[in-house]
Amino acid sequence: MALNIADLFEHAVDAVPDRLAIACDDNQVTYRELEALSNRLAHYLAEAGIGPGDHVGAYGRNSIELLATFLACYKLRAITVNVNYRYVEAELRYLFNEAELKGLVYDRKFGDRVAAILPGQPSLSAVLAIEDASDTPLPPGASGFVTSIADYSADRDFGGRSPDDIYMLYTGGTTGYPKGVLWRHEDVWRTLGGGIDFTTGERLADEWQQIRRGTAGPSGMVRLTTAPLIHGSAQWGTLPGLFGGDTVVFVPQFDPHDVWRAVQRHKANVVMITGDAMARPLIEAYQQEQYDASSVLAISSNAALFSPSVKDQYLKLLPNVVITDAIGASETGFTGLGYVSAGNKKAEGPTVTAGPSTIVIDDLNRPVGPGGIGWIARGGHIPLGYFKDPGKTAALFTEIDGIRYAVPGDFARVEDDGSITLLGRGNTCVNTGGEKVFPEEVEGALKAFPAVFDTLVIGVPDELLGQRVAALVQPRAGHDLDLTELDAHLRTQIAGYKVPRSVWLVEEISRTAAGKADYPWARRYAQEQMTADLVCGPASPGDDPP
Repeated sequence: MALNIADLFEHAVDAVPDRLAIACDDNQVTYRELEALSNRLAHYLAEAGIGPGDHVGAYGRNSIELLATFLACYKLRAITVNVNYRYVEAELRYLFNEAELKGLVYDRKFGDRVAAILPGQPSLSAVLAIEDASDTPLPPGASGFVTSIADYSADRDFGGRSPDDIYMLYTGGTTGYPKGVLWRHEDVWRTLGGGIDFTTGERLADEWQQIRRGTAGPSGMVRLTTAPLIHGSAQWGTLPGLFGGDTVVFVPQFDPHDVWRAVQRHKANVVMITGDAMARPLIEAYQQEQYDASSVLAISSNAALFSPSVKDQYLKLLPNVVITDAIGASETGFTGLGYVSAGNKKAEGPTVTAGPSTIVIDDLNRPVGPGGIGWIARGGHIPLGYFKDPGKTAALFTEIDGIRYAVPGDFARVEDDGSITLLGRGNTCVNTGGEKVFPEEVEGALKAFPAVFDTLVIGVPDELLGQRVAALVQPRAGHDLDLTELDAHLRTQIAGYKVPRSVWLVEEISRTAAGKADYPWARRYAQEQMTADLVCGPASPGDDPP
């Protein structure tokens, strides 16, 4: 059994070569065409000296060419490095050096940044620019994607591959510098790619089971991925669809109206999002235009908070849609899944059924029972560790009853029925007067207030309490946000010590391209406000914790 990402994709190519594989904006390719594009690129990269274990940067917005870059690397047993297109020059230089890039595929519009970095990257042997609407000059040593690979073979004539080939995902760096998480192909497939059934925990019998299911009917599902491919949530929203012969739809960059237009155009069955940052503007765009969403069967969220109040908006306007809410991390993959429908609502969340080999442990590495709070730990198919960081790798893992677990730092509570409720990342938890406050819970309560559009909650220094809860709040357009009314609302939702003592109104909450919290920005903003003595808080301060 190959159990390799490239082989799983090629099984689908062989089974449904003429089925539509990818649609992005006005461009689309069949499985046969995507295979040919990926093979040509792989041959080009191989001639440039890139082979097994070498690193190739993928630096661009969603496109067929960017996806082909990932596939070409897997075919060569090379390793794709996801490069955040929001990075400035200093961040790019750090990542290029850290990841030891030997190749780079980038959107031409980012050519100025690439030109500034290339002189310090002598190991780069292949630099290709994906054509876009930009006329940015190509830096020395770079060439155009399409013209460069046009004359290379479209044949699949690569050597054998292994389940031990390496897949690497650089974390978003929302709380520090990004780190490369290393996975074996089989382990990441078993965890995120459908190799283990998310609901039942049953292992797939073989590498052809996904495409056998995908060919049981005349056509596959249509999956719309809203997040950028440079993030793991989009990669693993896309790859399992390709393994099963589905059609995957991209939008080049997130725009809520473009997403709904793509839903209408391609009759999307599943819309994959990353929490409130995409969910809220999407449902409000739907209300504005009343798009045809009759084809949508499920809204699937992962990697970010999906608030109960926002879910309620979907269930009211799209009552026939099932909402799935998955939790996990780059270091564990999938750890739990929850379902919500119009007839089965839960007020709190995300509360999920634990995934395979997922437990919650206390500070002494003992599993906790119902009512207990601790750290999410996942055993079974887990990553190898962090690239070039043995210290953090050692800190990531623990052994319980002879089984190795990855423990990335997520807090959760075990419910009476055995389900788990995600509370938040330990490194974002606010310790105020000895009480732990998880930002996600407070953010959910804030977003339930009609005049709040988006928010981030952080801890800031406090002489009495050590830390106090603070919130950056983006008001909804056209609404006046009364802080006294907001404070009163919060006290009906959460305990007094969790109510933010400092609230700053901002024009827009800064988030990553995938919709995740930008905590460094939030902390910088808070520090600037406190330094300038411009803090404004709720009319009634939060209760002192006991």
